[in-house]
Amino acid sequence: QVQLVESGGGLVQPGGSLRLSCTASGFSLDYATIGWFRQAPGKEREGLTCFSSRDDITYYADSVKGRFTISRDGAENTVWLQMNSLKPDDTAVYYCAAGPPRKVEPLCHGAIRARAWGQGTQVTVSS
Repeated sequence: QVQLVESGGGLVQPGGSLRLSCTASGFSLDYATIGWFRQAPGKEREGLTCFSSRDDITYYADSVKGRFTISRDGAENTVWLQMNSLKPDDTAVYYCAAGPPRKVEPLCHGAIRARAWGQGTQVTVSS
């Protein structure tokens, strides 16, 4: 079964940090574009960062550039999202997704469909 599973969400104070993980099973992330998305109440889903190992290209949305970092653990078929300097408007459900290879910006911009989605993990930034 093709599956993605996220973990690491929780409650954090403004200015704090969280690290999310996304582990794939049933396929290798070596042959996919991988990324992180979020959706807050009343807002559309937002692509945050997407990465292609084949292209060695990483895309970041302006809203998270300089604060969030995507990284890849090929040995464990896992992708990570390090989130620093968190703000209250970062509060959302965060999802990882996998798309076809070499489609970094189309995946993050919603121009193409993802092959798989995780179940989501809640991130709440509040004092």
